[in-house]
Amino acid sequence: MSSATGKPWWRRWFGNRSERAAERFLKKLGYRIVARNYSCPTGELDLVALDGSCIVFAEVRSTEAEDLEKPAISVDEAKQKKLTAAAMHFLQKKRLLGQAARFDVLTVSWPADRQEPTIEHHRNAFEAAGRFQMFH
Repeated sequence: MSSATGKPWWRRWFGNRSERAAERFLKKLGYRIVARNYSCPTGELDLVALDGSCIVFAEVRSTEAEDLEKPAISVDEAKQKKLTAAAMHFLQKKRLLGQAARFDVLTVSWPADRQEPTIEHHRNAFEAAGRFQMFH
């Protein structure tokens, strides 16, 4: 049984649960969430937040395993280019091109036997990638 996105329902549920945990984590740090699952023709942004006056595009990667490194390195160059394009779309739509922005990656390890996940926050995880680098 798959959802419209092609992901099995449990994977989508696990991802949504992990994104909610990442959102709570960022809120505890004082971030203000301004968008969730922002979708546009170039891709999707998991979370868009404000850290002071800096716009943060947060990519959430989750696993049921203990290893937090594997999800973090899955944000490869191709994924970075997609995230950069989606971030540019967001900034253009909201007329925020002059605003300071960065990309964070949050890795969420949530084994089945745990009530709460382990979350690792990689601030400024990568620079804008591809043809939009000059705007970063």
